[in-house]
Amino acid sequence: MTRTRRPSPQTTTVLHALAAQPATWRYGYGLGLEVGLRAGTLYPILMRLCDRGLLEAVWEDGPPPGRPPRHLYRLTGDGLQLAAATPATAPAEAAPAPARRARLRGAW
Repeated sequence: MTRTRRPSPQTTTVLHALAAQPATWRYGYGLGLEVGLRAGTLYPILMRLCDRGLLEAVWEDGPPPGRPPRHLYRLTGDGLQLAAATPATAPAEAAPAPARRARLRGAW
């Protein structure tokens, strides 16, 4: 029995960003800037999508001198179907607000 779970708001945001240009190979840094996710959140999402066969990943051919090759990503047919079947999340849901630190008043 396979268990299917609804993707997280962050994963949904990544899926929809990739689905907007399904034939275009995208790299992680640019995608992270577009969706507002940091590397520690974005790359595990990309790895999970690859492991589940929803995302293709290849190394860039012939990067410019002085820059290492980038890992490029695009959705597979199954990934496009999942993106189409998953409703878009509101931006406020996609990225949780940063935790606020309580101020110590009168501690000194």
